[in-house]
Amino acid sequence: MMHLLPKTNIDFLKYRNVYFILFALVLLAGVICFATKGFNLGIDFTGGTMVQVKFDKPVDMADIRAALDETGENSAIQSYGDNTFAIREKSTSNEVGVVQGRIEKALETLNVPFTIQQTNSVGPAVGSDMTERAMWAILLSLVFIIIYVAFRFSNILWGISGVVALFHDLWVMALAFSLTQREIDLVVVAAFLTVAGFSINDTIVIFDRMRENIRLHPKMSMRELINLSINETLSRTIITSLTVIFALFILYFMGGEVLNSFAFAMLVGCISGVYSTIALSTPLVYVWQKGQLSDQDRGYATPKKEAAKIAVKEQHQDAPAAAAPKKTVTKIKRTRRNKQK
Repeated sequence: MMHLLPKTNIDFLKYRNVYFILFALVLLAGVICFATKGFNLGIDFTGGTMVQVKFDKPVDMADIRAALDETGENSAIQSYGDNTFAIREKSTSNEVGVVQGRIEKALETLNVPFTIQQTNSVGPAVGSDMTERAMWAILLSLVFIIIYVAFRFSNILWGISGVVALFHDLWVMALAFSLTQREIDLVVVAAFLTVAGFSINDTIVIFDRMRENIRLHPKMSMRELINLSINETLSRTIITSLTVIFALFILYFMGGEVLNSFAFAMLVGCISGVYSTIALSTPLVYVWQKGQLSDQDRGYATPKKEAAKIAVKEQHQDAPAAAAPKKTVTKIKRTRRNKQK
């Protein structure tokens, strides 16, 4: 395995109270920001107008975007191929004609013939349904992650700790979008779910190493085990995270307007995920288990099973000992009979 860092021996749990204070501050900042600034929801959630146009000649999407920006409105563009584009803009149902006229006027500046294929209005009811579906997708993913981690490591506290770290990452991402007032659409929701999967992967790697070290070092304290596991996986975590972050930087600066918000969300989430895995999930396991490992965590049997094993072992050990005196007595009796004869 490639190692980016030399062998480290950092006491990560020493600063666990600092981590928890920072977590509380992030929660408080989020509540204040959400209440005062709110979110800039896209047409997928608020409703609006979609105009589908087809050009007679190939047109660069950047030229279309530049023409629409001259109107002063925020428009989303999606390419369907064959010189067909869908242009979406926030509006009410009464403004469909106004939006279509504004888009037509902007596209005429390109001096390329085009036709309007269809114009649709997305009402707030559809936007509300999209919002509900997005929230359910995020919540259900968190629930199933708890179940998976709890089943894999036979401890629900480990699963809850991992999900608390995930919640921290999603909260930080939401805070970043609220502060910057970037538009949130279904592509951004996909980024949220992607970060959830990426972050829990790092957590599971550390939990797996903790489980291995519990068996390899049965006399080691829980604090030493956690610090050892984090230090042993630190190089792997940094290499994996930097690989993803470098790719996201390229997408952010060179991926165009369509992928910009997605790359921004992934960047914030991945950086936060590295922090939360080390600073939240493992310290929470340590605190909630009060710094102690149960017999189940160490791989020992339960008291009843252990007692049964000991009893069976004693029976096997005592059986030869019990048989020996019987054979000896029989031999003595035969010797006396021979002497009498």
